[in-house]
Amino acid sequence: MKNQLSFIVIISFLWLAACTTGSISPTPPPTQSEETITPPLPDKSLAKSIHKRDQWSSLTGWNSDDLLPAWQAFLQSCRVLSKQSVWQENCKIAASLRHPNNTMIRNFFETYFIPYQVVNVDNTEEGLITGYYEPLLKGSRTLSERYRFPVYAAPDELLTIELGEAYPELKDLRLRGRLNGRKVVPYYSRSEIMNNPGLLNGYELLWVEDEVELFFLHVQGSGRIVLDNGEMMKIGFADQNGFPYNSIGKLLVQRGELPLEQASMQGIKQWGRQNPRKLAELLQQNARYVFFRELPSDLSGPIGALGVPLTAGRSIAIDPLSIPQGVPVFLATTWPNTSKPLNRLMVAQDVGGAIKGGVRADFFWGFGHAAGNQAGKMKQAGKMWILMPKEYQPVALTQQ
Repeated sequence: MKNQLSFIVIISFLWLAACTTGSISPTPPPTQSEETITPPLPDKSLAKSIHKRDQWSSLTGWNSDDLLPAWQAFLQSCRVLSKQSVWQENCKIAASLRHPNNTMIRNFFETYFIPYQVVNVDNTEEGLITGYYEPLLKGSRTLSERYRFPVYAAPDELLTIELGEAYPELKDLRLRGRLNGRKVVPYYSRSEIMNNPGLLNGYELLWVEDEVELFFLHVQGSGRIVLDNGEMMKIGFADQNGFPYNSIGKLLVQRGELPLEQASMQGIKQWGRQNPRKLAELLQQNARYVFFRELPSDLSGPIGALGVPLTAGRSIAIDPLSIPQGVPVFLATTWPNTSKPLNRLMVAQDVGGAIKGGVRADFFWGFGHAAGNQAGKMKQAGKMWILMPKEYQPVALTQQ
């Protein structure tokens, strides 16, 4: 039995990079005085960044940023954060502010919070900032020659294995799989699903007309569908098959199909329409597959991994092994394809299959074509600071 459990642990760690999703909820750590810290994780050995205490003066643009949009996003985060003791008082104070302006908001953060710069484990301070958005597709609730590419709901046979139930140090880490007889095996890959349509019969939410747009719907994780009857349908992330994300843009560059400067979302879409015979094979190289659910039509934005609506231009997706979900993050980067500064307060309200590492974020641009244009071009260098309550006592990082 002991050997069997050891084998399970080994397999679990081998799968973690491919299958980790969801938030890492902070737990109250022991009192520490160190200035260099890791995120509040169940096991600090899993952390992918260092957090260094800093001064407000280090946050370039902090004093000139319009904080009101981020403030509304932060109040949304407090719906979740306030369940944690370290956040309760600050969220209560935030909710009590009536008619807040930029001065009041800035004073609130400077009074009750401390900025910590996020640093990569190799001690570099910059990382990659990309963008995502909520796309608009055309579709139908009925299969037809025009609408023939299915958007699937999460199938009942998709298993979620909560590792923390057996191993507390792996709290909030989970695997995906399915039963094959008495064995749990990996769930079907994108290739298997695309080449065997009958695998998911009965789980079709709707069908869309464009295979490339459908692929990028999977990448974005949420979207809106204009149905053939004129109805507008909102859909959001429900689950995924547990495979790691693999960039098809990088693959096109490696194959010599696209130059690096054209390997944007727009460039990949254009390539797909010019090479329809090669498209299916290319898409199958990303084994990750996303399942969706229909959302209420009155939502202000798509629902992120934190469980609250995202705010255009103020929500980011992060790696929860680097940054705790829900926290305010000051981002210093540049506008897509320019050197123009883009310095603003954001809130970490989402995660993503391709968002892995320390200083790494996906900037949510909002809904529609203009947002998609910015998101598709965004591959900027950036720096990040998390804003943490003064009462928070983080876990110290052991320097090797």
